[in-house]
Amino acid sequence: MNIEDTILSAYHSIKSNPMRSFLTILGIIIGVAAVIAMVAVGQGAQYSVQKQIESLGTNVLVVFPGAQTQTGRVRMEAGFTSRLTIEDVEAIKTQCDAVAFATPIVRTMSQVIYGNNNWRTGIYGVNTDYFQIRAWGLSAGNYFTEQDVKAGAKVCVIGQTVKNALFGDEEDPVGKIIRIRNVPVKVVGVLEPKGQNVMGQDQDDIIVAPYTTVMSRLSRFFFIGSILVSAVNQSLIPVAQQQITQVLREKHKIQPWQEDDFTVRTQTEIASAAEETSRIMTILLGSIASVSLIVGGIGVMNIMLVSVTERTREIGIRISVGARKRDILFQFLLESVVLTATGGIFGIILGVVLSKIISGFAGWPVFISVGAILLAFGFSAGVGIFFGFYPARKAANLNPVEALRYE
Repeated sequence: MNIEDTILSAYHSIKSNPMRSFLTILGIIIGVAAVIAMVAVGQGAQYSVQKQIESLGTNVLVVFPGAQTQTGRVRMEAGFTSRLTIEDVEAIKTQCDAVAFATPIVRTMSQVIYGNNNWRTGIYGVNTDYFQIRAWGLSAGNYFTEQDVKAGAKVCVIGQTVKNALFGDEEDPVGKIIRIRNVPVKVVGVLEPKGQNVMGQDQDDIIVAPYTTVMSRLSRFFFIGSILVSAVNQSLIPVAQQQITQVLREKHKIQPWQEDDFTVRTQTEIASAAEETSRIMTILLGSIASVSLIVGGIGVMNIMLVSVTERTREIGIRISVGARKRDILFQFLLESVVLTATGGIFGIILGVVLSKIISGFAGWPVFISVGAILLAFGFSAGVGIFFGFYPARKAANLNPVEALRYE
């Protein structure tokens, strides 16, 4: 019997008892569908993280006050206050050749009022370099200027979420006056939408103003919370990190044997941590879903053992007319693979549909890759070989005389 005849025989065997065959491959269908859907969700999360990292800006480094521990956290020593100042920002801009832009970040929260509408949001005090670092365009209006920063002008640029909350879809906010902590502030521009960041926070729920205005009028902070820096290009990020560290150590008069009282983190470090988390989640979800394939494989083994028992006399006849052991082994092994491969095909279809449903209802990004589909299908065929080998070997080793006597 050639391969084509064997495959046709396998499909005939499946069609002879369709309900039993369907229930047998149901575990394979669910397993393959689950693997494809879970991997799609995981890879979609990785893709989303990459896009969100890109939205942070170009060649970004962030300087925080406080030393970094071995676990990556920022700690403050007892009795010691670590601070970053505007002088630190100026020193970084003027003394670090690998740095293109640098801005202080002064952040506070406040209730914002316009007419009868009010909204609680984050107020960011920055200089004009902030928009270059974040590569953040405008959908309306203009940025505030360097002169506004020097003068501490009461002007701001708002994010899309704030614009929608205060002005709705129809009214143009540019030129309007909003009140932040009872301070009238003029809206000069509206930022383009960026969506959520890697922590799931809405980046568009923001008001950006000159740091001089925020420090003198909108908050009581006399020191900056962090420094946002952009390297000249991506290859110079490590150089910029080294230069920033050296300049700040000199500015803060830190002795060679003392630890830094600040932490410099790069966009690459942030991206690597987020992508590693997404990768682990993808592997975990895929592994959990793979359990269904193993359970389905056990069901295939069970039904193949039943099939061997039911077809004992048939096996005896084939052996008696000249079929070799390897022919019988190959026939039953191929039937098992055909069974699981059929389940794999239907599982792929179900997995793609399930991924689309998850994306539509849950709002999660999904990315269906050809590699994941081929992996799931290959794994389902491998399950057929692994769990079908024992029943096939049992069929091949039957004694033809005893098999012919079987009723």
